Amino acid sequence: MPEVMLPDEGLSDVSMSDVQAAAPQVAALVVALAAFVWMARRVARRLQAGQTLLPARPQVAVPWEAEDVALVVLVYVLGAMAFGAGPVDKPLVDRLVNNIVLSLGTMFAAMAWLQFRGATRNDLGFVGGHWQGDVRIACGGLALVVFPLLMLAAALNAVVHYKHVIVDFLGGQRSGAAVALVVVSAVVVAPVAEEFFFRRVLQGWLQKYVAGDSLRAIGISSLAFSAAHAGQGLAFVPLFPLAMVLGFIAERTGSIVPCILLHGLFNAVSVALLLTQPPTG
Repeated sequence: MPEVMLPDEGLSDVSMSDVQAAAPQVAALVVALAAFVWMARRVARRLQAGQTLLPARPQVAVPWEAEDVALVVLVYVLGAMAFGAGPVDKPLVDRLVNNIVLSLGTMFAAMAWLQFRGATRNDLGFVGGHWQGDVRIACGGLALVVFPLLMLAAALNAVVHYKHVIVDFLGGQRSGAAVALVVVSAVVVAPVAEEFFFRRVLQGWLQKYVAGDSLRAIGISSLAFSAAHAGQGLAFVPLFPLAMVLGFIAERTGSIVPCILLHGLFNAVSVALLLTQPPTG
């Protein structure tokens, strides 16, 4: 998640260019705050009325077992080692492309294996027929999380600087091709692959393994998701509550479609805020 940066000079030293550079971020924060207040009030009213936040959809337990989950993890780790081989100073564009290929390759391999083991399209979490509802869930979730989590990320970034290949990549270039590559990587591929691995493969199995204790299943998968982002400063801290929200949605719907949409929208906001900052090189 990109840092929300405002000029840190004294007020008398703030130039017009500083104000203009900060204006899009301030406007985005105002909109995000308004959306958060609106959504939080809706959630509070539903809870006070004794209503469920998200009605559960009919679903069945996933057919895969612990050994299937372990095999998927092993394939991903081996793929990461293979794609990570080479010069340490590998160009950033190569690293982004490698990440895309790794994510998609391991996801399709995992899907093929699970289908070989008897999983159906619905078992894999790509459940159709709920597009309007999925979009509403994603937009409502975004309104609820984007403001507090981006503010938390910005505060943590002041303690330990956020590190990510996308931040470095866009810091040095802003061509149309560069932005398109980032959008494909962060807004499309990462949400699809990560929601499949963490919310469906891992959490789906955990919900079967600890049947009746959904909070435990969601918590473990959320911890795994956060841990997978270690090495990116303190980004794993705000990513945990985001993962909990995504896990709750997956548990209630039995689908990763609304999770992918919410994850993609959240990353899109982060990329958009990053693009409002001036290039560093």
